[in-house]
Amino acid sequence: MFRITSVSAFLLVAGLSIQSAYAETPNGVLAALQSEAAKSAPGFQGFSAARGEQFFKQKHGNEWSCSSCHTDNPAATGKHAKTDKPIDPMAPSVNAERFTNPKKIDKWFKRNCNDVLDRACTPQEKGDVLSYLLNVR
Repeated sequence: MFRITSVSAFLLVAGLSIQSAYAETPNGVLAALQSEAAKSAPGFQGFSAARGEQFFKQKHGNEWSCSSCHTDNPAATGKHAKTDKPIDPMAPSVNAERFTNPKKIDKWFKRNCNDVLDRACTPQEKGDVLSYLLNVR
């Protein structure tokens, strides 16, 4: 039988504290994107939820938009356009895990931007879309 000692309890709490220190929040991700955009775009004026919504719903190079898979309502469950695999809602207001893992954020922005635009998204585009998604209820 496993016995919890004060030392093992301390190590468990310390480990959880360290893990939460590395956790991201959608607003933290947005702040990092803002810093990146300010460095890469002279005259950066901030992000726009309205511009993000337009970008999310607008068809781009491959005749896809973000909403092709994620629906026009990011608070709803989407479905991959080719595989029909369900996709959890994009809006952090209904999916608390969205935009909390930096590796996943980078991976999915890279993949989805290439699918939709045939190129990487700019920090401005990412920030606009995230601003929009943060406002979806």
